[in-house]
Amino acid sequence: MNALRTLLIAGALTSGASLAATYTVKAGDTLYSVAEKYGMEPVQVMQLNGLPSPTLQVGQTLEVGGAEEGAAPLTARPARPAAPAQPKVAAVPTPAAPRVQQPAPGGGNAFVRTAATRFLGIRYALGGTGGRGLDCSGFTMRVFSQLGIRLPRTAAAQWRMGASVSRRNLRAGDLVFFNTTGRAASHVGIYIGDGLMANANSFKGRTVIEPLFTNAYWASRYIGARRVLS
Repeated sequence: MNALRTLLIAGALTSGASLAATYTVKAGDTLYSVAEKYGMEPVQVMQLNGLPSPTLQVGQTLEVGGAEEGAAPLTARPARPAAPAQPKVAAVPTPAAPRVQQPAPGGGNAFVRTAATRFLGIRYALGGTGGRGLDCSGFTMRVFSQLGIRLPRTAAAQWRMGASVSRRNLRAGDLVFFNTTGRAASHVGIYIGDGLMANANSFKGRTVIEPLFTNAYWASRYIGARRVLS
């Protein structure tokens, strides 16, 4: 009899925890701010809602996996104690909401790739930030603005942002820097995984995706990377 009561309580709790919570996007929200509010990763929010890009629209309804606003990551939630009125029933842990599988290592983060590809093929223009073309730092500024992050205007200033990252620990979304003029950090691109970077290339005259370390020109001029995405 006690075993039956335990199973009934567990079933009720599981049913309640599996109800998906939703959030309505407000002015000023970004993918990162919504994910942080519910203790999730941005890529989880994208995959849970089938979002093709990290850009959110005011009034858009998002599923947030049953998390509560301001919650810590769901796997850290402690077990629920037994109800006082039923001291003989074992405590039943609160089931964590299903976690969305992260992208496979080496595949790059989908939301970074999507953000970068929105600005591919745009003509290169020295000093350009959009209207008449993009230069290298103008390109990185436009991509990261979609992710709710404001970068400074020049490659040299972006070189001072975030935290240094070693070559072997690069991940999609890291800024990669090069010395192309005899001074440090004269060019910047965005690492998108799989040994590739997106950048505004003055030689090719447009924004492109190209190899990073298997390209002799970039490999010989690479000076380091900075991580501005947490």
